[in-house]
Amino acid sequence: MKDPKDTRVVVGMSGGVDSSVAALLLKEQGYDVVGIFMKNWDDTDENGVCTATEDYDDVIRVCNQLDIPYYAVNFEKQYWDKVFTYFLDEYKKGRTPNPDVMCNKEIKFKAFMDHAMSLGADYLATGHYAQVQHNGERYEMLRGVDDNKDQTYFLNQLSQDVLSKVMFPLGHIEKSRVREIAKEHDLATASKKDSTGICFIGERNFKEFLSQYLPAQPGNMETMDGEVKGKHDGLMYYTLGQRQGLGIGGPGGPWFVIGKDVKENILYVGEGYHNDLLYSDGLEASELNWATGVVPTETFTCTAKFRYRQKDSGVTVTPLEDGQVKVVFDEPERAVTPGQAVVFYDGDVCLGGGTIDQIVKNGEYLTYVG
Repeated sequence: MKDPKDTRVVVGMSGGVDSSVAALLLKEQGYDVVGIFMKNWDDTDENGVCTATEDYDDVIRVCNQLDIPYYAVNFEKQYWDKVFTYFLDEYKKGRTPNPDVMCNKEIKFKAFMDHAMSLGADYLATGHYAQVQHNGERYEMLRGVDDNKDQTYFLNQLSQDVLSKVMFPLGHIEKSRVREIAKEHDLATASKKDSTGICFIGERNFKEFLSQYLPAQPGNMETMDGEVKGKHDGLMYYTLGQRQGLGIGGPGGPWFVIGKDVKENILYVGEGYHNDLLYSDGLEASELNWATGVVPTETFTCTAKFRYRQKDSGVTVTPLEDGQVKVVFDEPERAVTPGQAVVFYDGDVCLGGGTIDQIVKNGEYLTYVG
């Protein structure tokens, strides 16, 4: 590896504390650091205020503090074509997409990485909580040491080529320490709150936002036995396991979404958190990426996550002929949701992941969605 002073690292800077500290640490290590702000979405609100402008102002302040050059680059068209269109298409199918995974795959570590390399960068760095280690001929992506902030779930689509050119300076640091570092250096973003939710929705009401792009079709809310319990506002507004916003109750406990029939426009609901109909014992997934660069050909066991904030679950994975995989759970899992990512792990190593297409119970597809 080249000497740090001869190694150019482009840092994707969001205007938040994580990417600010990532740039700071690399600068302290002697790298030739360049900060670049990505604008992926026109988020001007009804008052003409654009939060991206405020975020870029914060990037400028931090880069000036660190004495590093900065630029802004616009990927709005690529984001619309690759991420937002996918987001809408998945909702039309009655699924619940994960735009963060697609954004990392298509924008941050593809379009943005290509741009960084065109500027003569040796590496692209971000404020993600993950780690990369070189293991022989391969690169491995490891969980961040802060269990509460580990973001490998969202990075499951990264390839060996990307991992060979990426740096995650915060992967070995606890989030609380990142805040301390920012305050110790009086960074402009030291006390800025973390952004939450999907970037193009921001603080807005999700239902209101989605209705601007997809026409809502109200329909019946029914039990699996056909008893009508009320009306839903449009299937796209609901996800498996959801409790909020149903407006129904009963003596047996709260009600939850347990399925959808897109063709008949029916939202299925069931009573009780541990309703048997919310549980499955397997899934099928497609769009697989093996971050390790090793494509499995035989059945193997590992652990997996089916959503970001969950503990690992033991699974058995069987590759299928068409590049898909069949996954059998060690124990039944609640509210596994088509459209979301399933991500596989061997200890701290992220093996890769894919998109959940079907959920399975007792060897049969749960055809509630689609």
